[in-house]
Amino acid sequence: MTKPNMHYADLQDSYLFRRIAQKVATYEEEHPGNHLYRMGIGDVSLPLCDAVIHALHEAVDDQADAVRFHGYMPECGAPFLRKAIAKHYGLRGVSLDADEVFVSSGASDELGDILDLFDARSSAMVIEPAYPAYVDANVMAGRAVVHVPAYEEEGFLPRPSNNLQADVIYLCSPNNPTGAVFGKRQLQEWIDFANRHDSVILFDAAYEAFIEDAELPHSIFELDGARTCAIEICSLSKTAGFTGTRLGYTVIPKELKRHGMLLHDMWVRNRTTKTNGVSYIIQRGAAAVFTPEGQRQIHKSIGVYKQNARVFMDALDKAGVWYCGGRNAPYLWLKCPEGMGSWEFFDRLLNEIQVVGTPGEGFGSCGEGYFRLSTFGDPQDTIEAARRLAQVGVFR
Repeated sequence: MTKPNMHYADLQDSYLFRRIAQKVATYEEEHPGNHLYRMGIGDVSLPLCDAVIHALHEAVDDQADAVRFHGYMPECGAPFLRKAIAKHYGLRGVSLDADEVFVSSGASDELGDILDLFDARSSAMVIEPAYPAYVDANVMAGRAVVHVPAYEEEGFLPRPSNNLQADVIYLCSPNNPTGAVFGKRQLQEWIDFANRHDSVILFDAAYEAFIEDAELPHSIFELDGARTCAIEICSLSKTAGFTGTRLGYTVIPKELKRHGMLLHDMWVRNRTTKTNGVSYIIQRGAAAVFTPEGQRQIHKSIGVYKQNARVFMDALDKAGVWYCGGRNAPYLWLKCPEGMGSWEFFDRLLNEIQVVGTPGEGFGSCGEGYFRLSTFGDPQDTIEAARRLAQVGVFR
């Protein structure tokens, strides 16, 4: 008899967003016609920018021409896109070789696939509250997960402790779900820790484009020592609206070595064995993001989401609610009223004001008592959701 991967039995019974979807579906069935203000799952609401659309159309036309047609793409990414991304890093003072950039079908895919680089007996450290897939991907692989709690008192940005032991360290900045952002000094502590202990940092930078404060790092490679201990995983999903188009990229420096093996070379072998590359059409669209006009256009869209954040912050300030995030991140992390549980508060918002958010408990036990709001919703829906949040009684 074929034995399945029994580690799946160790997963939590219900994935966070599936449970939310079930609750919402039940509400809609019982209240047909009621409009819901969906501020939960972080899907974008604005379309792809004109520069990307134009590039996609041109790429489609290329595929209709025998001379310009493209079949299989290089497994690690088209040179034109890898060079464009490396140049983009260079504008921030980070020097990369183009072949240190690996093109992927998205950060979520890459965060799971990248675990192929590490022995199943290695441990993975996750700061909680955390994106649930960090934990689940390691549980599926049978890997030990070290849960490091983050608390309000430290701004949800814990420091590495001397007794911490972990082979793989997940850091997300700006953070999902809390919106907290590592400063250079705080991030340097984790880099120094990883180099001392031969750990590898998986740095999730999916939301770096939302950073406003000039002193905050967009990339871990802006700091000393990161090239010998870090892998950076990025996405165009929130940066450029590619949630339905799917493209991300991963940076693995050539200096990153463990037990005599270069992780960069290992990943080349992995990608050339397990993938056939990302679509030529999608890569052409992605390359347009890194043009001056593409950057201008995507930041115009990002500005809309930042305005959504300001609308929420004003409402929460009016209601006297504690929160973090919003300014340098597309999420707001707020405290539930009067010790209320996060799923209990979810039900209150859904049933009383028809606002759908994300219960903090779904991001780990440290998230209990907190709640996440996404700023990626329709601007008019956001204004109405904020108005309802500011109502007397919602936070009673």
